[in-house]
Amino acid sequence: MEIINKTALQFAVVVDEQNHLLGTVTDGDIRRGILRGEGLDVPIRSIMNENPISAKSGQNASKYKQLMKIKKLKQLPITNEHNQIVDVLFIDDLSINTNENQVILMLGGLGTRLRPLTNDIPKPMLRVGNKPIVETIVDGFKQYGYSNFIFSVNYKKEVIQNYFQSGEALGITIDYIEEQKRMGTAGALSLIEHRPSEPFFVMNGDLLTQVNFDQLMQFHSEQNSVATMCVREYEFQIPYGVIETKGTDLISIKEKPVHRSFVNAGIYVLSPEVFDYIPNDTYYDMPTLFETLIEYGMKTSVFPIHEYWLDIGQVDDFHRANQKYKELSLI
Repeated sequence: MEIINKTALQFAVVVDEQNHLLGTVTDGDIRRGILRGEGLDVPIRSIMNENPISAKSGQNASKYKQLMKIKKLKQLPITNEHNQIVDVLFIDDLSINTNENQVILMLGGLGTRLRPLTNDIPKPMLRVGNKPIVETIVDGFKQYGYSNFIFSVNYKKEVIQNYFQSGEALGITIDYIEEQKRMGTAGALSLIEHRPSEPFFVMNGDLLTQVNFDQLMQFHSEQNSVATMCVREYEFQIPYGVIETKGTDLISIKEKPVHRSFVNAGIYVLSPEVFDYIPNDTYYDMPTLFETLIEYGMKTSVFPIHEYWLDIGQVDDFHRANQKYKELSLI
């Protein structure tokens, strides 16, 4: 009680002689012990929480803050790989750096494959868990300090604009670009009036992911790329024996082989100079932009993501996302 009162933090960590985390004690733990009839001279083990929530050192501050928010913690012990305490974080002291890089979300798709779910609302506004898909995307960027958004809208645009408005209620700013016709993921960028002066994100509005956006932006900068594409490994099995031949000779038989390839994950980081390669008022998709940049000898990169990722393209994907959303810390 003296330790807790001295720090005014209402919290103490219990360790052994080697500084291993044994438990935590709050003012509430002491009060509950007293209510149970425990005397003030009992060993601390009788009232401490022997299974406190903790986190390993070396993670991004935003991850710690996210964990504390989900678990409704005011403090979080940080341990090393040997479970020795190295720090204690308090929610009031955790701040996330503000990043000025813009986030452009492509929300204009018709959602044809998701009908009838999208008869009255655009696909990014379908609710997974307790919020629209696009709000979950916004929250994912916010946890890394990104708050400047551009929404590219078309189909049922008023639903999105009425819900988010200026973004002030979510602590972000939102500008809108309105596609009068299908423009493609890259073509819509030509509608931006004030082009970004720093590298910026472009992301499809029907994705759920836990990708670390700070790591993605840092990777783009380290590679000195003008364009970085996030990719995922995709595998499929051929249901037959595959025959390798040389002329009429049979060389080998591979029974039901599994093929693995990287596929486009619909998340990009682009540098401002890419605008010079995007035609005005023309349908232009992102793979075509990358092909053009490669033809001109521009540096392009791929960023493989191993984190959770789901493209909600069909009704089955939507139902699968809703079945699993409680397991995802991003929702």
